[in-house]
Amino acid sequence: MKWRVSDPMWERLAPILTDPPRRFRYPGRARYGPRQCLEGILYVLYTDTPWLQVPYRELDLPSGETCRRRLEEWSRRGLFQQAIRVLHEQLAEAERLDWSRVIVDASLVEAKRGARRSRARSAAAPAAAST
Repeated sequence: MKWRVSDPMWERLAPILTDPPRRFRYPGRARYGPRQCLEGILYVLYTDTPWLQVPYRELDLPSGETCRRRLEEWSRRGLFQQAIRVLHEQLAEAERLDWSRVIVDASLVEAKRGARRSRARSAAAPAAAST
């Protein structure tokens, strides 16, 4: 299972992907471990499965929703970017990076506020008008 995190890899990621300390008075339900959540995130990325369709019971993973929330939390705290940097460094050291397959998606770039609309005709406009 390619989404499983090996022990040597987890030794490098464990100091980064830490959970916040639990509250003393009302700690709430115990959280899933960060390694399990990371494996759930990697499962979704590797298999392109929607978050809500992760077969978590069969694979001994947290639910997809739990993994998605943990990914958002790690992203907000900047931890996921640090983990990606560690993985990038390890792959670069092993000369396992293949930059020939890099894809840049321009849909993630925000449009400038106040910019004038393009006057170019869209190929989708006639189809949208006829539906």
